[in-house]
Amino acid sequence: MITSENPPSDYRLLVPRDWFRVDLTHERWRRQLKTFVAKEARGKRAPAEARHSVWTTLRNTAERGLSQGALEFFLKTESPGAALPASLLVGLAPTPRGQALSPALFAQALAERAGRAADVDVIELPAGPSVRVIREKTLDFHVHVPGEVGYLHMAFSIPLSGTHSPMGELCDAMAHSLRWV
Repeated sequence: MITSENPPSDYRLLVPRDWFRVDLTHERWRRQLKTFVAKEARGKRAPAEARHSVWTTLRNTAERGLSQGALEFFLKTESPGAALPASLLVGLAPTPRGQALSPALFAQALAERAGRAADVDVIELPAGPSVRVIREKTLDFHVHVPGEVGYLHMAFSIPLSGTHSPMGELCDAMAHSLRWV
């Protein structure tokens, strides 16, 4: 049973089937990214440099995420020929028990860091209190993990249509589907 004293052992997140999943907990993640780029380029006349640029950007995003506790990377091409896909990077930022900032203090710190470039607020998701950060093309949720052990971070990037779009609404719905197990 998950309580404020017992942290969950895992999470469940509903992600549409047409989103490509890359498991960052295994060494094969680079190969999975290459598979995604090759699949998206199939039948298109994209120059090799463009494919390589997309691969490099996605690899760099995954590596940066891994250095900060990323677990999964989901990708969805918004439209044919789009330079970069919409993405979701899920990570866990564990902290020693009891040392994680409260959602209100965490939101305040993120708002000070972002300045006017983002809207930061605390919302209640089914999984618990969360800090939401909305920018023009990114949507971040920092969900307080029960048991005072840190935050689960869901970082959505929506480079083509932005956060105020049907894709942005889908990303918000995905975040609301988070459950602890």
